[in-house]
Amino acid sequence: MPESFTFLDGERLIRFGRGALGDAPALLDGRGFKTFTLLTTERAAAGVRALADGASAVLHVPPGLVDEISAELLPGAGDRPLVALGGGRVIDTAKAIAGARGGQCAAIPTTLSGADLTPFHRTPRGVAGARLVRPALVVADPALTASQPAKELAASAMNAMAHAMEALYMPLSNPISELAALRGAELLATGLAAGDAGRDDVALGALLAGWASAATGIGVHHATCQTIVRTAGTPHAETNAVMLPYFARLMAPRAPAAIEALAGAVGAPAPDRLAALSARCGHISLGSLGVGEEQLAPVAQAVPAHRAYRNTPSPPTEDELLDLLRQAL
Repeated sequence: MPESFTFLDGERLIRFGRGALGDAPALLDGRGFKTFTLLTTERAAAGVRALADGASAVLHVPPGLVDEISAELLPGAGDRPLVALGGGRVIDTAKAIAGARGGQCAAIPTTLSGADLTPFHRTPRGVAGARLVRPALVVADPALTASQPAKELAASAMNAMAHAMEALYMPLSNPISELAALRGAELLATGLAAGDAGRDDVALGALLAGWASAATGIGVHHATCQTIVRTAGTPHAETNAVMLPYFARLMAPRAPAAIEALAGAVGAPAPDRLAALSARCGHISLGSLGVGEEQLAPVAQAVPAHRAYRNTPSPPTEDELLDLLRQAL
């Protein structure tokens, strides 16, 4: 695979590769971001001072839920284009504000969340008519996107693996997204197994998985994990990592060709291989993330109302979901 590339994908330009961060100022200037408001965190901004110094304004994105955060930051965002420097929460917040204002945003990801590739996000709470957007420019430098400590990187990578898995059996799945998803899954698996030497492969795998997910949508795995995060307050990436092997096992009889293809990409039966990879994040159960038995039934009840639930082949019943959550506890 190429070490770096530039991909013009419709109205969006994606720049990937070591050193791509250094190209960010010129890319931003050439893509309509001569002046911009930077959305970031204090930690991310401190690591990329040149970008923060070049912004017309800087907004720090606090912890919390994207619909609430974006509503809070919307009045102060101004009318300039937005640049998001951070993980999924930061990028989704920028997308939400851009969608509410009718503007555009760019993304410089610091994790493997995939938010930079997708048009999926919450909209600002209380704002009518907000649309869904995807960043018009993505600058993905593995030195930044795969820079997390090993356990956090493993969790983020398994969230990306979930994008790849679900992209294989969504109603909009197609041969192009399938190729991206399977190659992404292969790179994620081999890259994680290689440790620090595999970080660039992990970064590229996550990009391919995110692109595939953007093309096809998400299903019950993500619907469930998002519901757990919102109701139990668990960390997003770790929740996806813990639940992924269980959903691979659940989907095996529902989408056998897809799960078999995934097994070929990761090099072993999918549930077993994904369980081994997910364990690298330091969590193998919902209980270790702080979820209690009393929280499981409300999650199982809420998931069927999630808009992604119906994308799933033979979506599981509430009872099946509750049983799955108990297994993961």
